[in-house]
Amino acid sequence: MNDIKDLTPKELEQVLLSWKQESFHARQIFSWIYKKGVTDFDAMSDLPSDLRARLKEGFYILSLNLIKRIESHDGTEKSLFKLKDDNLIEAVIIPAEKRITGCISTQVGCKFACRFCASGKFGFKRNLTSSEMIEEVLYLKNNSQGRKLTHLVFMGIGEPLDNYDFVIKAIRIINSPHTFNIGARRITISTSGVIPAIKKLSGEGLQIELSVSLHAADDKTRSKLMPINKIYPVKDLIAACREYIRKTNRQITFEYVLIKDINSGLQDALKLSKILKVPNCKVNLIPCNAIKELKVQPPEDTEVSSFRDYLLKSDINVTLRRPRGQDIEAACGQLRLRYAKK
Repeated sequence: MNDIKDLTPKELEQVLLSWKQESFHARQIFSWIYKKGVTDFDAMSDLPSDLRARLKEGFYILSLNLIKRIESHDGTEKSLFKLKDDNLIEAVIIPAEKRITGCISTQVGCKFACRFCASGKFGFKRNLTSSEMIEEVLYLKNNSQGRKLTHLVFMGIGEPLDNYDFVIKAIRIINSPHTFNIGARRITISTSGVIPAIKKLSGEGLQIELSVSLHAADDKTRSKLMPINKIYPVKDLIAACREYIRKTNRQITFEYVLIKDINSGLQDALKLSKILKVPNCKVNLIPCNAIKELKVQPPEDTEVSSFRDYLLKSDINVTLRRPRGQDIEAACGQLRLRYAKK
């Protein structure tokens, strides 16, 4: 049996035509699954009975098994799922005043072993399929307590651009008016800086947001935090980002996680201000989550404020994002890490 969520509307139409069924049933099936949240073919009452039977024989809708769901005092909700092969992934709902953001995983584990991130603690297992990513979104949509899921970030466990083809297919399905109809400009890919994939992404014609994890302005510090910098150093990454902005006319956000005694001093802010004379970009400062296993701590609030103010005085567009869900260990991979250690 195959996961029906792997199919685009056009692909499902072709399947139905091969079954001698009307192609418009594809839109009905997608509406049942993605708009009404129905996950049982038998409940799709406007489909012919023989088609429902055929769908049950050839496809399934759900494959994730919810293991644990926890909610923070700030409204952030994290869900831990077991996949069909017993691997674990996470997805998060992050509510704000005017938006509800879903944060989803793209891989089981991660190859890139960033020092401040729990995602790669047990190494890389495999890529997620498009349907597994889409099911994360489906779960978040169906369990958002009546609130509309407005934004989506590929920023959970894994490096999205290391799973390029499946991620792009998932985005195109999620963006479809026949599914979740989440606008491309409300979908963000976060990358640690896989330069060839950034270049490839610039030619996709997608109006999505790109977020680049920078976290240091010099190669020595960045390589210490992010081993990928040894392959794609800061100078080359900034050049690739400039080219992406030029080709797409889209803004890039540089994520900068502030870690006490590593990258949060005024000298670090000075270095960052020098390399980010890049048009159409902004910096998102994020004090790190304290993670005992990774031996990282956030800086004091006064140091965070000084860092931000220095960048602002240097005419750099800056936002400060406070960590969410700290009481439920909502940073990428933390819940999976706790559960896997049991």
